[in-house]
Amino acid sequence: MKLNKFLSIAAATSLMVTMSVAGTSKMDFAKMYEKECQGCHGPIHQGGVGSDLRPKALKKKNREMLAEVILNGRENTAMPAWSSKFSKDDAVGMVDWLMDWKNTVELTLSLDEVQKTWTKLADVDALAKKYPVDKDGNLKYKGAEVKNVKDITFATERDASLVDFIDSTDGKVLSRHKAGFAVHVTVTNKNEPRYAYSISRSGRLTMFDIGAPGQPAVASVQVGQESRGLAVSPDGKYVIAGNYNPGGAVLCDAHTLKPLKAYDTSRVIDPDGQIGPSRVAGIADTPYGPYFAVALKDAGHTYIIDYSKPDFPIVGDIPNIGKILHDCFLNENEGEDFGRYFQIASQGSDLMGIVDFKTKALAAKVYTGKKSKPHPGQGSSWFNKKMGKQLNATNSMNFGSVVIWDSPGWKVVKKIKTAGGGLFVGTSPHTPWIWSDCVLGKPDKYNEVHLINKQTLETDRIIKVGKTKGQLIDAKTGKVLQEWDATQHEKVPVNEKKFGKEMVMPMPDHIGKAVKNPVQPRLLHAEPANHGEWTMISEWTTGRIGIYDSKTGKFIKYIENLTTPTFTYSVEHRQHVPGA
Repeated sequence: MKLNKFLSIAAATSLMVTMSVAGTSKMDFAKMYEKECQGCHGPIHQGGVGSDLRPKALKKKNREMLAEVILNGRENTAMPAWSSKFSKDDAVGMVDWLMDWKNTVELTLSLDEVQKTWTKLADVDALAKKYPVDKDGNLKYKGAEVKNVKDITFATERDASLVDFIDSTDGKVLSRHKAGFAVHVTVTNKNEPRYAYSISRSGRLTMFDIGAPGQPAVASVQVGQESRGLAVSPDGKYVIAGNYNPGGAVLCDAHTLKPLKAYDTSRVIDPDGQIGPSRVAGIADTPYGPYFAVALKDAGHTYIIDYSKPDFPIVGDIPNIGKILHDCFLNENEGEDFGRYFQIASQGSDLMGIVDFKTKALAAKVYTGKKSKPHPGQGSSWFNKKMGKQLNATNSMNFGSVVIWDSPGWKVVKKIKTAGGGLFVGTSPHTPWIWSDCVLGKPDKYNEVHLINKQTLETDRIIKVGKTKGQLIDAKTGKVLQEWDATQHEKVPVNEKKFGKEMVMPMPDHIGKAVKNPVQPRLLHAEPANHGEWTMISEWTTGRIGIYDSKTGKFIKYIENLTTPTFTYSVEHRQHVPGA
């Protein structure tokens, strides 16, 4: 079925159902679910990070208790309290809507339909000729905004649907581009670093030329209704995007973004032997060979695609990894095993599955702890001199625990307690730590990032940002090593403007007045930047990105005036991380 036809049917269905259960609530439950709930509970309510919310799963549960969970959240899980957005009537209405919900349409991924949405926004070759960039990323024309495209860090502003490009040598925001609802992942082309790609949760894949002035979007394509993963082949020829709905993956030409092949996952076998649709979650390229790894979230499989062969075949299908596959990263062992292992989180089985690109088989399962729900994000892989081993790490979503294991032994060597459930761990050769957020912890703890020593595997320092001041704390003694002004400021409104064939959002040239009633900062996703000298940490609730010294953890400055900033991606850093 065509995407536009499906959208009209879904909209009509949701309107009728919403009106029938709304009661005194004015909430559009279908729209609210799509915006806030779908990411964890799935487009057809099948669950994932969150619980299965289909009527069959809910029918034995108490409606009032479910409404209370919506309002107050569930401790030690990824379910937050929604009392700031839901009234009691809203919560009751949402429960009624969920219990009466019917999955009337299931989509099948169609290459023909995806190809019809491809849009050329600029002439790629003309831009490259007019604004030359050499193979090392140096901009070779006068008036360039940066010296090298590797000086740029991408940032995503979730609720504003923006991709930002930042000069990570000084923190200046160069441009902000509308790129679909809840931009989720942005990656760079390692062979041609002037090209960057983003995927939004609303299924929009966009290609940018960050070597040209203003970092213009040059092409876009709608790969589905809801999407997540993204990867670019190391040879720079192909980009692949993963869909939640319709399930599958779309392979595109990395120079034009034209769709080349669709991998449909609407009918696959899950770990219980049932046939049904599967979302595609983690996707990674690898320097180990001409492969993409594609994780089938609901099926528990990983496909290995060989993009060097005609028609880009699936050359490996690794089943029985675990339930609810999610995000992934590759190992960084030196030598011939660099990038050999695809490490994929199974949140329904509380493990990391280790897929071997060489044997195209499951090498191991690393169990991270009961109900831990591993979420490595970009993951961390580093060499521990003390142990003489390559180590790898993931965060745990349901409670504060960073789990560390070796490779290729695949044994857990330590679990390190943090202040609360987290989503991301990150590191680089330029910092002595892995940086772990606590973004899913309680409000009095989700303003912390723990800096864990890569050699001793002990927490050395804690970054803690309060409503008015920030602190760098010695984790062992409790001594405050640095304190800074963390006053929150109102965002300065700006209007969209036309830039070529796309809409962009200018950056204000000043910050607003101090906020009278500041909120608790919610810190997440530490990313190395400025060639390893800085680490950037997003503050979801305050609309800013904090910049910290990678070697000392000391605060440097803020990038202000943003809307729910989430992920940052340093071009230079990601050039050296396999699969990133």
